[in-house]
Amino acid sequence: MIIRLVKMTFAENEVDEFKRLFELVKDQIVEFDGCSALDLLQDKNDKRIFFTYSKWDDEASLEKYRNSTLFTNTWAKVKLLFVDSPNAWTTKNISTSIDTV
Repeated sequence: MIIRLVKMTFAENEVDEFKRLFELVKDQIVEFDGCSALDLLQDKNDKRIFFTYSKWDDEASLEKYRNSTLFTNTWAKVKLLFVDSPNAWTTKNISTSIDTV
């Protein structure tokens, strides 16, 4: 399993549009073959900064999604809203967290 993190910074006046677009596609993304989870995170101090956190079976599954019509169409709309270049990391889990609550 791999975890994909993508940091995106939007123009302040485009934050609501990004949230709207994400709501439209989030279920389709998580239902994509090989995706087991998708979360959207927002920086608590800078409301323009968002992160997507997604879990994929493997890099081949992620690449299949990244080459899909769903990704291509969504990314074409989202990238117009950026004020800074996005950053992406493909990671693997090397430790399991323990909740203390």
